[in-house]
Amino acid sequence: MNPEISRRDALNWLASASVLIATLPAVVVVGEPATPSGAGPLAQPYGTDPALLKSYKPGDLWPLTLTELQRATVTALADLIIPADDRSPAASYVGVPAFIDEWLSAPYAQQQIDRPILLAGFLWLETESHRRFQTDFAALDLARQTQISDDICSLSRVKLGFEKPTAFFHLFRNLTMGGFYTSPAGMKDIGFIGNIPQTRFQGPPPEVLARLGLG
Repeated sequence: MNPEISRRDALNWLASASVLIATLPAVVVVGEPATPSGAGPLAQPYGTDPALLKSYKPGDLWPLTLTELQRATVTALADLIIPADDRSPAASYVGVPAFIDEWLSAPYAQQQIDRPILLAGFLWLETESHRRFQTDFAALDLARQTQISDDICSLSRVKLGFEKPTAFFHLFRNLTMGGFYTSPAGMKDIGFIGNIPQTRFQGPPPEVLARLGLG
């Protein structure tokens, strides 16, 4: 994984439209919360009539999960995936670590499926960082963080013994991209101008139509 890769290339990797839809917060999901084996009772979900006009603070809806060390790990990995550049800020600046904490703490089925994958991945990163470099992942320089991440960043070239960490990285990268590109800074970065009045609409750009085979 090249930390200097452009966000445009990153979007191409992840087929941005489908990724963003798949990783949006489940604010409209209803139903019974899923309780993973061995876990205590979960907080109640939003239900069918959430108070959309109320201002919520982190932890108001359900207890958050990340420890201080885990949050540092999440921040470092998210910023490795989407670093600051001349177009927009790093992932952590727009709140991606908080988004991921809310995601894995939420009492919905999909989030509870993702939760053990993410928590095991954070533990693996810390264990591997200490094994290789005797310090926390967040304390490593960019080159060493990249060295570890390069071993787990490709689903098409999974290294023997790295299958589960690679699945974790794939999930984490999707969530990072989803959190970033649904923020105001991320939407500006890709030129999304929804919900803004326009005097005229010229249709999709020709290059987009061509990519979809419609040009």
